Amino acid sequence: MAELESKGVELGGRLLVSDRAHLLFDLHKEVDGAREAELAGNKIGTTKRGIGPAYASKATRNGLRVCDLRDWESFTKKLRTLAADAKARFPDLPYDEERDIADYKSYAEKLLPFVTDTIEYVNNAYDSGRRILIEGANATMLDVDFGTYPFVTSSNPSIGGIVTGLGLAPGKFDAIIGVAKAYTTRVGAGPYPTEIFGDLGEKIREIGREYGTTTGRPRRVGWLDMVALNYATKLNGFTHLNLTKLDVLSELKEIKVAVAYKHAGKRYTSSMPPDIPTLEAVEVEYETLPGWGTDISNVRTWEGLPAAARAYVERVEQLAGVEVRWIGVGPGRDAVVTKPVRKA
Repeated sequence: MAELESKGVELGGRLLVSDRAHLLFDLHKEVDGAREAELAGNKIGTTKRGIGPAYASKATRNGLRVCDLRDWESFTKKLRTLAADAKARFPDLPYDEERDIADYKSYAEKLLPFVTDTIEYVNNAYDSGRRILIEGANATMLDVDFGTYPFVTSSNPSIGGIVTGLGLAPGKFDAIIGVAKAYTTRVGAGPYPTEIFGDLGEKIREIGREYGTTTGRPRRVGWLDMVALNYATKLNGFTHLNLTKLDVLSELKEIKVAVAYKHAGKRYTSSMPPDIPTLEAVEVEYETLPGWGTDISNVRTWEGLPAAARAYVERVEQLAGVEVRWIGVGPGRDAVVTKPVRKA
């Protein structure tokens, strides 16, 4: 908030904070690091930002929410209880709850004017005919229920997260747009069947600037995985796809697309093995498409794309069974090609 205001952004009437949102404390960050250290060689690859422990507090029902900031006596009591619980598990945890209490006193003064019942706000906006754009985060394959468990995040960054996180009923969704890179990436540990190693992987990483937004860690890169994309399409019910960063592949002579996994006599095209050992053991079936060998970052029309680039997009559409409506061809906000609506 302070950073936005320092740049002249007016927050009043524009920023709303849910009174039901859970609070993440320095305590959660310390616990996150302690748990990851315990795992030694079996680390999950957490960002150590406390997200998992904060969700654990939510699940065990001893977490604190934004609405707790309205009753300061109750807030301080709950936070001290939460800290005592964590220190019983990690006695040497370097956490000073009294300092956090003092910090949150000042946070509360700044935050409370923006706190509201966002369930009522969003649904009232829908009922009055307002257009609502909801942006997800992470990826379906990091979903705690449907992803590559345990190498996942702690929430549901799939379609269900809109319902549980925002309180908007699924019948109110008009369009569900799946956003996928023209290749794949992953941060941290976990199975990655289409991962690209060596010089080619490093080349794609550098061209695509694939470094974690939160941690700055180099992302792992791989070929487009249609098995995972089809699985995500099935789970989320995508009505359209937005295929981003097509320009990153422009220098490649050939481009591979994973169309199936094979393991123990079974062929996967739109479902995922539930367990890590199987996913790590799958044989990947690829199709190889020709590259286009020219810069497309200044192209803004479908017809202006090289034939091979259009063929790549159309093959993704065919394999996914979902229309690709938008294609990202560069880092700028305007670097988007809108594909003409296909005729029935």
